[in-house]
Amino acid sequence: MISSKDTRLALIHIPLHLYSSFLQSILQLLLPNASRSGFPNSNDGAVQPPRDWPYEHPFVNISVTPIECSVVCSRTLATDLFIPVLNLLDVQSRSQVNITSEDFVVMQVDGEGLDAGQRVLELTSPLALAGISIFFITTYFSDYILVPLRHRAQVIHALEEQGFQFEDQTSSYVNPYNYNRKHSSASSDIQSPSTPPPATISELQIRTFATLKRRNIVPTVYSGIRLVQCAGRRDGANGMSQNGNRNSMVSTADDALHLGLVKCLISPPYPKFLSLTLTDTEPASLLLDHTLLPNFTQDILLGSKEDYLTPITLDLRNLPMESTGIVCGVAGRLTGGTIGQIESPVEMSYLSTARAGTVMVPEEELGRALNALHGAANGALSSLD
Repeated sequence: MISSKDTRLALIHIPLHLYSSFLQSILQLLLPNASRSGFPNSNDGAVQPPRDWPYEHPFVNISVTPIECSVVCSRTLATDLFIPVLNLLDVQSRSQVNITSEDFVVMQVDGEGLDAGQRVLELTSPLALAGISIFFITTYFSDYILVPLRHRAQVIHALEEQGFQFEDQTSSYVNPYNYNRKHSSASSDIQSPSTPPPATISELQIRTFATLKRRNIVPTVYSGIRLVQCAGRRDGANGMSQNGNRNSMVSTADDALHLGLVKCLISPPYPKFLSLTLTDTEPASLLLDHTLLPNFTQDILLGSKEDYLTPITLDLRNLPMESTGIVCGVAGRLTGGTIGQIESPVEMSYLSTARAGTVMVPEEELGRALNALHGAANGALSSLD
């Protein structure tokens, strides 16, 4: 099932050398209420999150990768927290930061059913074939698709044409494997893409890797980065007791999680790799380099701390943001190009950031994944130490 969140989002690209300039703004995303009137302190001086942290806003993603710092947040927060800092920078620095003028919407995909790689392909292929540019974020609990607000009707149409049912009552899509196939007529405000989209997934893959090769974009492995996918532990339905006060156990867990996140974000000069997703419906989800784990107490995070993922990064700074098919093309290659007579598809998840795409695969699957991408890109591969 896919549900749509009612918020207008901005995507922010910050070069890593300017990360420190925006660090205070990033930290304020973690404390949206407290940032307006100063951070409240406990008796021992520790910074305390506001009530119901971090579930105030529908969707926030903060990602720091070897390519960039990328932030997804509401248009309001982008205007309040990031524009003032941007205006203080010199002209050259301002030109290197990008805050999208176009609004995006986010759709949440339940993580049940198909494995992560197949979910990426099933959800992105109809949109890519319709010529719709998307961003895709895999988290511990769910997947999230970000699409331009102006393409909302096209997204609905493309998913319905592939058998996804739209329910007006819940503003959600339902996996076609659980419901009868349904076709619907096109909405009146659907616009055709400016360039003809590919007709098949195979053609899409060919176009995708041809574009990457033409722009000298190669899958890159950063040696030494080992990622862990985990989530904040949150017991209880909403973290509140019957008398309206925060449950003490939940409050302690949230406070400890908050402290760990702050430690990660202020790691000088910036974290090696960290992606944090906050929503108003799920606990915080994290994808982080294993060297950051000591910032958290052992019982705060859900998930295995020993199943390491290796990131394979595509630097997309030389591509227009509206480029289509990158996520689907890469996912299709990994789910289809790694299948042998006795082999299953390589396990994978995906993280779209403002100017990059990162595929995460288990360490033991790295060789198969690189061979598939290597073949698709005609040998375009580099490894950085």
